[in-house]
Amino acid sequence: MTKSSLLKAFEERGYLNQCTNLEGLDALAESSIVPGYIGFDCTAKSLHVGSLVQIMMLRTMQKMGHKPIVIMGGGTTRVGDPSGKDEARQLLTPAQIEDNKNELKKVFSKFLKFGDGPTDAIMVDNAEWLCDLQYLDFLRDVGKHFTINRMITFDSVKLRLDREQPLTYLEFSYMLLQSYDFAELCRRYNCRLQMGGSDQWGNIVNGVDLSRKQGLPEVFGLTSHLITTKSGAKMGKTAAGAVWLNSDMLSAYDYWQFWRNTDDADVENFLKLFTELPLDEIERLAKLEGKELNQAKIILANEATTLCHGRDAAVNAYDTAHKTFDQGLGGGDLPTFDIPLSQIEAGIQAYKLFHIVGLCDSLGAAKRLIQGKGGKVNNKQVEGEHTIIDANFIEDGQIKLSSGQKKHLLVKVLKN
Repeated sequence: MTKSSLLKAFEERGYLNQCTNLEGLDALAESSIVPGYIGFDCTAKSLHVGSLVQIMMLRTMQKMGHKPIVIMGGGTTRVGDPSGKDEARQLLTPAQIEDNKNELKKVFSKFLKFGDGPTDAIMVDNAEWLCDLQYLDFLRDVGKHFTINRMITFDSVKLRLDREQPLTYLEFSYMLLQSYDFAELCRRYNCRLQMGGSDQWGNIVNGVDLSRKQGLPEVFGLTSHLITTKSGAKMGKTAAGAVWLNSDMLSAYDYWQFWRNTDDADVENFLKLFTELPLDEIERLAKLEGKELNQAKIILANEATTLCHGRDAAVNAYDTAHKTFDQGLGGGDLPTFDIPLSQIEAGIQAYKLFHIVGLCDSLGAAKRLIQGKGGKVNNKQVEGEHTIIDANFIEDGQIKLSSGQKKHLLVKVLKN
């Protein structure tokens, strides 16, 4: 049984998978403030919900009285982590990495309190020490502690080799750089804990070992489970693409809808991982069945959206969904597509309009949607794919299109 509030919270919420020395970390967390970090490479302008477990773990650390450290991988992004990858990542320029890093910073301020206090979060870029490393010194001081024999046993390397897929020396060296990060953070910030997904276990263990071999205080590694839905799909990916955390890449409404569409079997787990509702309330919600379970999904969507986008955005998203699904109206937060009045007056075949606005990714898909009775205009089923959509369909300056029951869009008709 763990004693510290930190590890109890990790266990109760379902964050805890593996730990290098659970009893040692538990004792440290009970007796002192533990600085702990998670690293995020700057491979895109936004993180998606696949990274949300790690962000919530940092947030939980802070709530339990410990110090989160967010590492921006300005240095390691230049190499690329091979963990879970079938091929090498596209290498980015320093300018692209810097641009991505600045965008990523916006996410963390929503979840963490940054400052100079003992439990305030800090953000550090590993380029500060990695970009100034002297290669020969690094090989002598760090490389000597790693054996090829052991490195090729870790999944990030082994799986690529087993599939006979190329693994460059550049990627192979990522493990050394991440290990060095941990040791350097221990030296600079007394960082005692590294966390990450289970695919990072090998990199984390090597960092623990390197810190020990370099005579630093004992450090600890802890991983969470990789989150997949009950259907086996990878968390953060949908048929429409990634579920981004930045509102300029995915609207708050679409973010809300992602959580609202959670599979019945995932509701309890997601409430624990991605909200801060009390556990007894989550237990009550998890017992709901049938249509009543939809209320639990709405609460999940409201709570998750509030954390990422704020309470107002969550309320607006709910109101839009309520108007769209329950009242058949077009809510103000629905995605929109501008089209000139002249184009509508000339008339557009329904299947072409559904494709033009992006509700279907091909003309064939649009035809199949309408033939299958899944296409609606202004909440009325389209009779046929060749139905002409013209000015007669304009209501209050717009036309509402629906693909199935959950995908809607407003066509804003612009006067010439």
